[in-house]
Amino acid sequence: MISCIVIQPEIMPAKPDRVAAEAEIKRLRDELNHHNYLYHALDEPAITDAEFDRLLRNLNDLETLFPDLISDDSPTQRVGAAPLSAFSQVSHELPMLSLDNAFGADDVQDFVRRIKTRLQTDQPIEFACEPKIDGVAVSLLYEGGRFVRGATRGDGSVGEDITQNVRTIDAIPLRLMGDDYPDRLEVRGEVYFPVAAFRRMNERAEARQERTFANPRNAAAGSLRQLDSRITASRGLSMFCYSVGLVSGGELPARHSEILARLRGWGLRVNPLVEVRTDARGCSEFYETILSRRDSLDYEIDGVVFKVDRIDLQQELGMLTRTPRWAVAHKFPPEEAITVLRDVEFQVGRTGAITPVARLEPVQVGGVTISNTTLHNMDEIERLNLMVGDTVVVQRAGDVIPKVVSVLVGERPDHARAVVVPAHCPACGADVVRIEGEVVYRCSNGLACAAQRKESIRHFASRLAMDIEGLGEKLVNQLVDADMVHNPADVYGLTEEALVLLDRMAPKSAGNLLQAIEASKHTTLPRFIYALGIQEVGESTARLLALHFGDLAPLLVASEQELQSIADIGPIVAAKIHTFLTEEHNLSVIRALQEAGVHWPVETPADDGERILGGETWVLTGTLATLTRDEAKARLIKLGAKVSGSVSKNTTCVVAGDAAGSKLAKAETLGVRIINEADLLMLLERHDG
Repeated sequence: MISCIVIQPEIMPAKPDRVAAEAEIKRLRDELNHHNYLYHALDEPAITDAEFDRLLRNLNDLETLFPDLISDDSPTQRVGAAPLSAFSQVSHELPMLSLDNAFGADDVQDFVRRIKTRLQTDQPIEFACEPKIDGVAVSLLYEGGRFVRGATRGDGSVGEDITQNVRTIDAIPLRLMGDDYPDRLEVRGEVYFPVAAFRRMNERAEARQERTFANPRNAAAGSLRQLDSRITASRGLSMFCYSVGLVSGGELPARHSEILARLRGWGLRVNPLVEVRTDARGCSEFYETILSRRDSLDYEIDGVVFKVDRIDLQQELGMLTRTPRWAVAHKFPPEEAITVLRDVEFQVGRTGAITPVARLEPVQVGGVTISNTTLHNMDEIERLNLMVGDTVVVQRAGDVIPKVVSVLVGERPDHARAVVVPAHCPACGADVVRIEGEVVYRCSNGLACAAQRKESIRHFASRLAMDIEGLGEKLVNQLVDADMVHNPADVYGLTEEALVLLDRMAPKSAGNLLQAIEASKHTTLPRFIYALGIQEVGESTARLLALHFGDLAPLLVASEQELQSIADIGPIVAAKIHTFLTEEHNLSVIRALQEAGVHWPVETPADDGERILGGETWVLTGTLATLTRDEAKARLIKLGAKVSGSVSKNTTCVVAGDAAGSKLAKAETLGVRIINEADLLMLLERHDG
């Protein structure tokens, strides 16, 4: 018997009418936004991820049927724009400030004391305290409650438009909740990579044998700068909001902590660990609490932030150039790790200095893999009592530069061996010598040593010297190894025909390099002197020499006695300058450079006594917004000032910029005159043009 099965055609649901669809779309959007708020702002999810995805699919299906009802603040519209060709710039209507740093309880006490002194009060001060997220600072602009723009901090005044990428972050609402928000509201915060998501991403990359990221902060920054927002969307970034910028068409509460609560109510994510504490003691207790919880958090932090809670007091305290007086970041101590010293190798610098470099068993320190670091010199090795095979403590000084800080001598293995300076240069085989009175060992072969030639040419082309863009380490190595460049003057004889023969050097790259070389011919005398690479002559000494002599010719014939007559040039430095400028090899290179067309404007030399700041000692601290530190130093020296790196009772004036730090606090304690960048610019414009 044969059964007959009748297959009925699939019955498709009828397309809903437009009015019903519009109402359902609004209901779904409101429900999805509500659950996003519960999940991201309050960390109190009320439904499963699967149920959230079902609601999102239902909304997407309706919007597909009625595409004219799609709005840019719909939960379905986080991803989808075409990849960008480049990021455009955004000018912040209010600068995005950075913070001064405190590195210990004493710094925090000084911070609170300065606030009370400026406010002329002995009353307790309340501070909003929050973890300092180690991520990327961004600005979110809302108009009428709708998200319209996201931007990076950049230099504080100008950032990059990353709107498409910011839209992909689920923790950032595309529409604010409620109806009591200002007409225009700029919210500032930190985008970060959750630790768990970061590890999953790296595990996937390792499985595919792709490049992994060093740490969550770098990964967050790289994710936000993707031209294709789909890549950003796949990363799982999140964000905590910590302040507001521009506010118009509405009012905010009178305390910072209350503003954060209001932001949370509008659906923005605020760190749940924010507390209000009183005076330095309360701040320090908060610091210790957060430090103890650091390793248990799913986001990286590098300190805590203290902000005067009352907004009226913030306004009364004001700011320095780009740093508020009412806030400080109390940084955590540098992170340390224990590893093994595998070997010590020796590298050759441009002056022939033989520098020991530690080769370490790779170890993670503060999210960065450390496998090598400089040991500076043999005196440092002796101070550490360091031997190859030792177990050592490695620290990232300032959370950036790795260094070996101590040796666990009790764990020294039997096979440990002493670190011995090589008798011959590891690069050229010449004798290694140590001049009496110096801590450094040097190769005796001068520029006949290929390693010294490479370092000398790299220094010559560096940003603070001749500033030849494109002439970096790899290219210099190729040029020297190919015997195309023997000294800095040879750089100006390079041709496109010769360059294109090098590895990875196309005609366009060669042309760009030759243009940069040609542009470098017009320089300044301080840059040229610094570029020569005279031992002990840094940027400041090069400027002093240029100011004193005005041109190169009188410098070339100066005696040691005349050199010593210049402020801050002692007998040792004078001897090194004189020796360098009387060696025929060096003079022939200088002549060749001038014959190649390298030139600079000649200035009238001036004695210290003829300059407005003659005899004064100035200190620059923090970051300046208008000038670079180098430019400011050069112009102060031109006016006769000595620019020092530390504050003392002999300091005449301190210029305090962004994140001025402990130097500013010491200047206030000593009663040293303090000015901001605006005051400095006025001074320079009056006397330096």
